[in-house]
Amino acid sequence: MAAILIDELVLQFYILTIAVVGFVGGPTGSFAASAAALNNGAAKMNQQSKQRSRASSSVALWAVVAVFALSSLLTPVLPGALADLAFIVPLITFGAVHGTMRYGWRATAAFAVITLVVSNIMENLSILTGFPFGHYHYTDHLGPKLFLVPLLIGPAYVAVGYLSWVIGTVLIGPVRKGSRLFNTVAVPAIATFAMVFWDICMDPGMATMQQNWIWEGGGGFFGVPLVNYLGWFLTVYLFLLMFALFLRHRGDATIDVIPLRKSYYYQAIAMYGAVALKYPTRYLADLVGGHSESVTDAAGHTWWTGDINETAALMSLVTMLFVTVLAALQLAQGRPTLPRTDRPDTPALSTAGQRPS
Repeated sequence: MAAILIDELVLQFYILTIAVVGFVGGPTGSFAASAAALNNGAAKMNQQSKQRSRASSSVALWAVVAVFALSSLLTPVLPGALADLAFIVPLITFGAVHGTMRYGWRATAAFAVITLVVSNIMENLSILTGFPFGHYHYTDHLGPKLFLVPLLIGPAYVAVGYLSWVIGTVLIGPVRKGSRLFNTVAVPAIATFAMVFWDICMDPGMATMQQNWIWEGGGGFFGVPLVNYLGWFLTVYLFLLMFALFLRHRGDATIDVIPLRKSYYYQAIAMYGAVALKYPTRYLADLVGGHSESVTDAAGHTWWTGDINETAALMSLVTMLFVTVLAALQLAQGRPTLPRTDRPDTPALSTAGQRPS
């Protein structure tokens, strides 16, 4: 932050100096030359300031990734409320900073609003009618509610939804103003799978074991019904597609034209992988401690917590961690979200990274 402040002060001094020289120079030609120099110098200084800001943000984001990964490894020993905060706070912080670096604050805020509104409507609708997730209700374990849904649920959709979105753009390509229809529908599709993979790992433990919500008719997957996952596919694809359409029609046409460093994408990939870490960790803790007890769902079926945790660990390996490795390898192979196939009509960039006039 100190370096950025110094850059701003130097920039202001530079502008003042050029303005004085231009004024003293008198002739129109000299003044025009001074104005041109002023514009070029200001652009250069602004570019340097942005680069310093991005570097600082990158370091901070890697720190958030490290803290979140540590909290995932410590999940078995953290109390319930603290574990919830250790999960949601780093994810939201990461998504806000990371998203703004690429999309700007307006599009990042649009993603959050779309996700919060759609997820809350669909959750409340399902609690009242059984569509689209099935018949269930939330207990009071997750704290205060917005209508019938705990306040913590919306931010969880936003946080993991954003990481899934980044995974989709790494595997498919960018979505921005004027993007091809293929990218607009394919990125949300891949991202939806990435997010539903999380729910496959998470739902049996959160519902059947911890009883944060109750599936009133039970279900074949440790008390969770198949219709829940179908509802997730519908809901997640809906809000991600709405965001893709927002970017396509009202987003910035220059997104990803000047590519971000690969480390930027690795940060989101690592964060997504860290979400998956808690499930093998929980299983290993149970295995070492020898803890496994019976739990009964609302339909009267009895399950063993050790089996639930072991299955969650297995599913995280073949779903979330597989996606993490796949995205990382694609990126290492040289396939980040670059504009080479998405918009062939995008004007070429000059060596200064500016669009030609």
